[in-house]
Amino acid sequence: MGMQQISRHQCLIYEGPPTAHLQSIVSLIRQKLDENYRCLYLNSPPMVAGLRSYLFAGGVDVPKEVMKGSLVLSSDQGHLHGREFDVNRMLYILNEAAEQATKEGYDGIWATGDMTWEFGPEKDFPKLLEYEWGLEELFSRQPSLSGICQYHTDTLPPEIVKHGLLSHQTIFINETLSRLNPHYTPRESFNGHAKDKDIDDMLQCL
Repeated sequence: MGMQQISRHQCLIYEGPPTAHLQSIVSLIRQKLDENYRCLYLNSPPMVAGLRSYLFAGGVDVPKEVMKGSLVLSSDQGHLHGREFDVNRMLYILNEAAEQATKEGYDGIWATGDMTWEFGPEKDFPKLLEYEWGLEELFSRQPSLSGICQYHTDTLPPEIVKHGLLSHQTIFINETLSRLNPHYTPRESFNGHAKDKDIDDMLQCL
């Protein structure tokens, strides 16, 4: 499907080494920089360092883009309340970042983050659905915001990965391919569990 037709709130679900997807992320960042978007990458320090290297290799002038404010590579966990994930604080930070980007002349902000890292050391994953549905609502009222939530199945409980799938209309495959998600479930339709065999089968194919 065309890149202009997909949901601006996507998920990337994968297993194995996270570096396997850095090239796709770099390609998207280059595209978004060219489209006058501020790009935010939130992950652990080793992953931020790895992405920085991939960006250099991909021809991005990282120091220049960082200095301009067009590229933000961060391991900051200031959205946590102590060691716990704060849903409302994170949504507030993203909304403020989107508004600030447009005030500074960008067409919007494109953000991607690793869910395990975002949720911090307490790993309070039961909050994840509340956060993702909050993101859906934020994306619907904040047209300048787009991005990808990264779900690494090696670091997340299976049920949480299923919740991640249920809460996104579009699944990111690579920089040229995204798929509509037949299992997307709005907040008001969720029945409290995610045990459908079709969901398991789909996750095996990602």
